[in-house]
Amino acid sequence: MRRHLTRRPRRLVGTALLAAAALVPTALSSATAQAAPTASGPRDSFAVIGDLPYGDEELAQLPGWIRDLNRAQPMFTLHLGDIKSGSQRCDTSYFQTIRAAFDTFRAPLVYTPGDNEWTDCHRENNGGYDPLERLATVRDIFFDRPGVTLGQRPMTVTSQASLGLPENVRFRKDGISFAALHVVGSNNDLKPWDGIGHTTATRLQKAEERYRMAATLQEVQQTFADARARGDRAVVLFQQADMFDPTYTPAPEDISAFTPLVRLIVRESARFDGEVYLLNGDSHLYNADRPVATGSVWLERYGVSGSADNLQRLTVDGSDQAGQDWLRMTVTAPGTTPALTWERVPYSG
Repeated sequence: MRRHLTRRPRRLVGTALLAAAALVPTALSSATAQAAPTASGPRDSFAVIGDLPYGDEELAQLPGWIRDLNRAQPMFTLHLGDIKSGSQRCDTSYFQTIRAAFDTFRAPLVYTPGDNEWTDCHRENNGGYDPLERLATVRDIFFDRPGVTLGQRPMTVTSQASLGLPENVRFRKDGISFAALHVVGSNNDLKPWDGIGHTTATRLQKAEERYRMAATLQEVQQTFADARARGDRAVVLFQQADMFDPTYTPAPEDISAFTPLVRLIVRESARFDGEVYLLNGDSHLYNADRPVATGSVWLERYGVSGSADNLQRLTVDGSDQAGQDWLRMTVTAPGTTPALTWERVPYSG
């Protein structure tokens, strides 16, 4: 398959990125003033989906799935990334089609990118794109209004747009702090772009990952700091990458990029008096576990000191399982434990 010749990435490349990548997370700052979100419909539940649509058949089903979600009237919907399969082309026209579909969500839609829409676009069957150019395009199409979500009734969020990461957002609802983290599979984009001739990670590739991870670490730190200051009941972090995939034993090079984030989440969760939830897609099969609780094998794999028994992880169905159900998470009454309950809701079609 002929590869596309693409322009050089327009953001976060070159000397400015390389200099910025050396910054420690505490040197970063967020873009907009935080505001409480507003939404109509039931005040006590939100929807979580991810890894969809995969392929033409799921793309055709997407309007029906969105109609189901609109009928459910969640406060907001979280899409955990991967808006195409890993073998589909990464063409701009496809992204525009998905954006048009996203605009039909009535409630606010918070979307965090996955690896399939940019990291893996170097593959020949994806079009042989420069992944950093595709990342810039994803940001142009889906994050053209920094500090505001997608959906027909958008809500205001705190964004890292001033850092070039408009997709990293925070917001608060019903005494719970939420944060979208742009963390993706393919070892957070440290896997070689072999589709365009690279056998190891490039200099710009590694610099982009360092910069994005540094910003994400600050996002986590700030979310927990704000939650502690306000006495929040819970913190909800959500991202595409499954850092604790139970379906295989990872090699170090499969998960090395996630190490600083896992260590920080464990440390911050242990310091937080409330509950912590980590929502992810990536591995496609529903799962609920506590991957950093005392005695977990993942603590050793990531070299973590300590543990976080208060962290609940949920993986949503995706890919071939995407059309089975969506995840409804419900905020319980103040003073109730747990702060969130959840159920898998079948689609009607």
